[in-house]
Amino acid sequence: MSDPSPSQRDAVGSRWTATSGRGVERGQQQTALGDRRPPCSVWLSGRAGLFWFAALFCVAVCAPGLFSAQIAAPVSTPTRWVGTWATSPRPEDKPDPSIELADATLRQVVHVSLGGRTVRLRVSNAFGTTPLVLYGVHLARAVTPIGSGAIQPGSDREFRFNGARAVTVPPGAVMLSDPVELGFPPLADLAISMHLKSVPVTLTGHPGSRTNSYVVSGDRLSDAEMATAKKTVHWYFITGLDVVDADGTAAAVVVLGDSITDGYGCTTDANNRWTDELARRLQANPRTQRVGVLNHGIGGNRLLRDGLGPNALARFDRDVICQTGVRWLVILEGINDLGTRKDALAKGESFATAADVIAAYSQMIERAHTHGIRVIGATILPFEGSKNYWTADGDEDRRTINTWIRTSGRFDAVIDFEAALRDRENPNRLAAAYDNDHLHPSLAGYVAMAHAVDLALFLAPAESGKPVKR
Repeated sequence: MSDPSPSQRDAVGSRWTATSGRGVERGQQQTALGDRRPPCSVWLSGRAGLFWFAALFCVAVCAPGLFSAQIAAPVSTPTRWVGTWATSPRPEDKPDPSIELADATLRQVVHVSLGGRTVRLRVSNAFGTTPLVLYGVHLARAVTPIGSGAIQPGSDREFRFNGARAVTVPPGAVMLSDPVELGFPPLADLAISMHLKSVPVTLTGHPGSRTNSYVVSGDRLSDAEMATAKKTVHWYFITGLDVVDADGTAAAVVVLGDSITDGYGCTTDANNRWTDELARRLQANPRTQRVGVLNHGIGGNRLLRDGLGPNALARFDRDVICQTGVRWLVILEGINDLGTRKDALAKGESFATAADVIAAYSQMIERAHTHGIRVIGATILPFEGSKNYWTADGDEDRRTINTWIRTSGRFDAVIDFEAALRDRENPNRLAAAYDNDHLHPSLAGYVAMAHAVDLALFLAPAESGKPVKR
């Protein structure tokens, strides 16, 4: 706003105060006489001022609600949420060729960690280049044991988005649903059904669901059974469920990892990843029952270079910092950085060294600590015998990295998976009882990993007596 001319100022008898483009501190203006006034205001004097004063007095007397509503409006207390389930998205060019997602109902089953009564959903079009259009989205409790796609009678609820049934998710965006009321216990199986109008050319999905999803043509959101549906072991467009933390005691641990965390070799619909077993252990201990477990493993993931999905440094903000109610982070990454050097050497390409991996860990520690997140380092498992991955120098780098994880003091705590699963006679290999393919643990190995975790790591900071490093 430009200053008026002297004649204009004299005509209205006003005082003007020039302000900078940044405005005046605390939203007020101050004249040479020291009186404080609302910004961008013109104070009138003389007859004009008397007229406006009378007008304002009449409004205040005749319609006091206009003023009291602004002055006396209470400050609302924000709802406190915490994550109970999550997954990491990655871009995909096309869906499973056996299914058609356009104008179809997609029912996806997820296994939560925390129970709750009020829940919201996170829908993602992170990698889409065109809008994702959903006609409707529902939530229900799945019939257990899971594997049929059926939902429990009377449990079907409708998600809305800003009050609307349909939602359009722009390219690259994430949308939170409105809260819905649906009570469920910890470790429950929930069914998320969405009626898709159209899907982007590049899909946002997670192929390591280890759980069947169900696809049927048309609007079948409320169908109790999915007997005619086609199955796909895949999740699409869903990345998280949050519950209200009613008593303010809940928090979540994010596990950032690769296929070992994503559950390679696990049984479909059995929820037997090592993080699932960890969630069961946490629930069995009264002191850790309010800890949610958020699995952010992606098969083939690397710290420094893209693979099957964005590298861990690139996805760190979305998959760690932005997770709801996160208090702890477990980092189990690096084996793909070391293992892919064999192919890189054959092709004359560069590869990650021990120093590169340690530098990536250091970046993550600093970024997490900035947000008050405690960071737990996990040692890299041995992989001698893995035909496509193992090299002597790669294994030497693994041992160097593990020594740094244990002794550097940079992490707030350490989980020594290597010590728990290695062969006693040949520590460069997985123990036979825990070995799947010399790279991934067996099902028994995943259980051993979960039991190698000291649950005291997930006590409240005040209870553990260990402040977050800054």
